[in-house]
Amino acid sequence: MSSLSQFNSFCERKVMPFANKMAKQRHLAAMRDAFMSLLPITLMGGVAAILKSPPITGNTTNVFLLKWAEFATNNSEILDWLFTFTLGGMSLYISIGITHFLCKHYKIESFLPSLFVIVGFFLLVTNPIKLGYESKSIEIAYIDGKGLIPAILISILTVELYRFMKVRDFGRIKMPESVPASLSDVFAAFVPGFIIIIIYISIFTIFNKMGATLPKFLFSLLTPTFKAADSIFFVVIITLLTHLLWFFGIHDAALAGIMGPIRDGNLSINAAAQVSGQQLPNVFTTPFWVYFVAIGGCGAVLGLAILLTTAKSKQLKTIGKMGIVPAIFGISEPLIFGVPLMLNPVFLIPFIFAATINAIVAFLAMSQGMVEKTFSMLSWNMPSVVGAFFSTLDWKAVVLVIGLIIVDMIIYYPFFKIYDKQLLAQEE
Repeated sequence: MSSLSQFNSFCERKVMPFANKMAKQRHLAAMRDAFMSLLPITLMGGVAAILKSPPITGNTTNVFLLKWAEFATNNSEILDWLFTFTLGGMSLYISIGITHFLCKHYKIESFLPSLFVIVGFFLLVTNPIKLGYESKSIEIAYIDGKGLIPAILISILTVELYRFMKVRDFGRIKMPESVPASLSDVFAAFVPGFIIIIIYISIFTIFNKMGATLPKFLFSLLTPTFKAADSIFFVVIITLLTHLLWFFGIHDAALAGIMGPIRDGNLSINAAAQVSGQQLPNVFTTPFWVYFVAIGGCGAVLGLAILLTTAKSKQLKTIGKMGIVPAIFGISEPLIFGVPLMLNPVFLIPFIFAATINAIVAFLAMSQGMVEKTFSMLSWNMPSVVGAFFSTLDWKAVVLVIGLIIVDMIIYYPFFKIYDKQLLAQEE
């Protein structure tokens, strides 16, 4: 048995079952679906962050840019307000999303658990400053990406406790059959809801007496982990793993439940820093992955799609013509299944390493300040060249993406020629 066959056999026996379990794990699946569903809100937050950040310097003379800067200054408070409750409120919306999808998995109505999660979120993630009769002030610094960990914990704990008590009819107040089912469910949730809220106010009390908050404690505790996740070593490992799994048929969504909180959390923190005029701290964000690593979709296949349009094989040329437009918009499946790239030993090396090279080059360029870091995410399916500019407002990002596409073409080229020759021989 060849080394490649042995490797394939190992992945099929050991890696694929584990990856499939991860993809189907209910909590990770709920997290994945919650992050994916947040796109309309993150889109508006990204627009607000862009409008607030005109790319001008003291020497700018361009009339459009100067008008943009004037608009941003005159509407600063409005744009800040919009950002704060869109992308800047990511943790709140993620907690609601996880609650909904986890309840959906358990076939439980999600309305009441969502209310309990919102109560728990505001009790634990926000912090009171002044609570008067006429006005109330609270600190909301952790409702963005910095509060994702407590938000995830609150949503999962709430649903699991609610479900545990509900299936056992714990504290259920039985109502006459004449009472509408919706009202009966409300009475049935009295005791579970009371217990859940008591737990959260108790946790708040403990941290309040310590002069701290739960999100601040968790964020400081996990800061070394977050910094490690925003390293070139971590980015290379996750890129290799994602593409290795895809090569064997495991969609990258299998890792979305794990990577979503890291990438989107970093994006939210970067966006908040951009709006505040601070230095952007993170490289590894969702737009970094979408626009600079997976150019054309997983496998960084846009470069291959361009090569396929020049193929001598009619089959490959047709696939190239059909797949290049989806690849421009970040959709790689037509090429992955059409060429095919999946389980095709000819393309194992370029499929895995093209995106990895992109990740290394882009990470180094951003971490060294050669290209600005990302702070906005407008769409998963925006062409990388366009998305690179709007996610950074740096023209050098466009040059970087074009350069990476050329590098991807060079990486794919020898393997493309081998496969093109094989298919051409079969066709003749």
